Amino acid sequence: MSKPLSDHDRRKQISVRGLAGVENISQLKLDFNRHLHFTLVKDRNVATRRDYYFALANTVREHLIGRWIRTQQHYYEKDPKRVYYISLEFYMGRALQNTMVNLALENACDEAMYQLGLDMEELEDMEEDAGLGNGGLGRLAACFLDSMASLGLAAYGYGIRYEFGIFNQKIINGWQVEEADDWLRYGNPWEKARPEYMRPVNFYGRTEHHPDGVKWVDTQVVLALPYDTPIPGYRNNVVNTMRLWSAKAPCDFNLKDFNVGGYIQAVLDRNLAENISRVLYPNDNFFEGKELRLKQEYFVVSATLQDIIRRFKVSKFGSREIARTDFSKLPDKVAIQLNDTHPAMAIPELMRVLVDEEKLEWEKAWDICVRTCAYTNHTVLPEALERWPVDLFAYLLPRHLEIIYEINRRHLERVAAKYPGDHNRLCRMSLIEEGGQKKINMAHLCIVGSHAVNGVAQIHSDILKATVFKDFYEMEPHKFQNKTNGITPRRWLVMCNPGLAEVIAERIGEDFIRDLDQLKGLCKYVNDEAFIRDVAKVKQENKMKFAVHLEEHYKVKINPNSMFDLQVKRIHEYKRQLLNCLHIITYYNRIKKEPNKQWTPRTIMIGGKAAPGYHTAKMIIRLITAIGEVVNNDPVVGDRLKVIFLENYRVTLAERVIPASDLSEQISTAGTEASGTGNMKFMLNGALTIGTMDGANVEMAEEAGMDNIFIFGMRVEDVDALDKKGYHAEEYYNRLPELKQAIDQIAGGFFSPKQPDLFKEIVNMLMHHDRFKVFADYEDYIKCQEKVNALYKNPKEWTKKVIYNIAGCGKFSSDRTIAQYAREIWGMEPTLEKLPAPDDKQ
Repeated sequence: MSKPLSDHDRRKQISVRGLAGVENISQLKLDFNRHLHFTLVKDRNVATRRDYYFALANTVREHLIGRWIRTQQHYYEKDPKRVYYISLEFYMGRALQNTMVNLALENACDEAMYQLGLDMEELEDMEEDAGLGNGGLGRLAACFLDSMASLGLAAYGYGIRYEFGIFNQKIINGWQVEEADDWLRYGNPWEKARPEYMRPVNFYGRTEHHPDGVKWVDTQVVLALPYDTPIPGYRNNVVNTMRLWSAKAPCDFNLKDFNVGGYIQAVLDRNLAENISRVLYPNDNFFEGKELRLKQEYFVVSATLQDIIRRFKVSKFGSREIARTDFSKLPDKVAIQLNDTHPAMAIPELMRVLVDEEKLEWEKAWDICVRTCAYTNHTVLPEALERWPVDLFAYLLPRHLEIIYEINRRHLERVAAKYPGDHNRLCRMSLIEEGGQKKINMAHLCIVGSHAVNGVAQIHSDILKATVFKDFYEMEPHKFQNKTNGITPRRWLVMCNPGLAEVIAERIGEDFIRDLDQLKGLCKYVNDEAFIRDVAKVKQENKMKFAVHLEEHYKVKINPNSMFDLQVKRIHEYKRQLLNCLHIITYYNRIKKEPNKQWTPRTIMIGGKAAPGYHTAKMIIRLITAIGEVVNNDPVVGDRLKVIFLENYRVTLAERVIPASDLSEQISTAGTEASGTGNMKFMLNGALTIGTMDGANVEMAEEAGMDNIFIFGMRVEDVDALDKKGYHAEEYYNRLPELKQAIDQIAGGFFSPKQPDLFKEIVNMLMHHDRFKVFADYEDYIKCQEKVNALYKNPKEWTKKVIYNIAGCGKFSSDRTIAQYAREIWGMEPTLEKLPAPDDKQ
């Protein structure tokens, strides 16, 4: 028997990783050694693994620079319409491997490192995640950047360069403990500071009204320093830019008016200005109305709009001469996409620039503003909608408050003209919410100030039109669209699951990587014994690899033949990790009751971060870890059921766990998850889904076929009906003995014998004020899980359903999503044409 291939040799055989030519490899080795030489400072002649990582990163980065410069040159010469994707979050993860994939350098670098006695995977592991996001919204922005570059769009991602990203999660004695994410500690080889494009941002002050217009005076200035990160398209020689702003205090900060002896304090106080870009707010789907957060929102918007207008005004590459002054052309050259309401200040800020600084009359400026901006809504949860107190605005951004009042005055005039005498409608549609303290409804501002408003899955867009924004839809139905989310198949298949990508490429070629609809071609292999075997084999290899990782990190022995059952996402009541817990307890009780029955073995993994201030979410984590302590140490159960809480779930851990999973849990209450994108990643990587008819699950069922997905529970209509009737948890508790047993165990301290009432708040919530109706879906969920178990016992039938799912993934590429944004919102045309490589003669 031939001995098994080493990891390196196995990687070598994967053609989607790019060709490794001999000249290529020797050049890479030369470049690497040159960078290593400069990395090692005089007093150190022994290289650490981190030195090797930086040398490799800088070597790969060199391959980006020429393409980056040429792409930007190309845009200046062609002067295309540009799209600006403004987001408070970009959840990028690591850049090294993604860059190698998109530049087809992976095999060559791997071989070069191997010949130098290094393991590339070990070096890749040195890179810090760029964790500048909380979850779906921030990761979506990252996938969109990849797709916009791969589709040749002149696109820019604009955001904040947080010094500290999403916290690192430690589990200590079963509890979540947060640790600051000092991701820039060792430097970031992928960014380039651009001090020459520094911009001033104003806060506070007051307004003066003069005959020739309004002046905003006596402001405090903070400087916005841009850092650029290259965004390579997939093998098309396009490299776009993500520009993140960092806050700097001006040199004279607090010094012009400092009192005698206050010099030291004045210099120390520079921190106050620079705190703006210090830390990412760690809330997902929750609004926290803090002054610092509003400062962040205005900071990114003000700096970005200055950049947009500078770029609109100049013409040729590298020139600063003003060539364009006619702002009526702005919507033909600029599209601004607002990722949720966080950058909503772009609307009043653009109005301020056009009216106060460029001296356009209001109507003209407003028309330009509306035709330029578009708004994506990401949630219908009321606690997530941004409503800023008017008093805070008056103090921090006085001119913008005046502008918002004027926008609202004209908006309400239009409403009144269309619906005379309908006072209630005026109140509902106002940008200003009256009541205890007056608040600005940022979603209303976005709808009024944009030409397009979209939800992120069909069901979500329908809910927006029918409920949350019903009045606005009735008044301007043409504004409302759907753009179902997607994921980039580069990171989420080729990069994280090269084995599966290769098995697919052997059947249908490699073109599916840029045209994911081609996966439909796998349907004809659904009964092909060899293909079924190959798909199952890749999954088994991924599971073995992850099992090793688990045993190293969690000291729990995993049965790699067990079903890997995963729920990874932010911890939130609406995502119903508690429903998962109830299934775990029920399954545990059934095994204990009949220990000699042939149970389908499961390893159930739950991972995700809880916002530090979200008490219930933290208690949910503690419950999961407590259940694990009991289940994992019960000798009767053995390896038939294991429960693991995955610590510090992040992009890089997702890339490891998703390819290894069999079952994906997407179990939010119908009508609460706007779309979900993790669901799509699992589907593309050969897991089956158990889920409710919520978010993109609905469209996944449509694409894969209802027979190939495990759908259970209430539909949106059932949830509405139950709300009308009244949801009474006790009825389910009294009617379903297994549910009662599970709840009684949680309440009675079975999972927390040392603190019997540890979970009494959770039980009280579930029994008396559960907004997300966990018990109402319990019975159907358990029955559905029984069907999952039965199918898993028939591996061939299971794998056939997996193949139907992979074949149905085409729709869920972010390339399709972005092509729709481009054509239907931005008025741009995507292209699959390649730019010439930097070494090509033009």
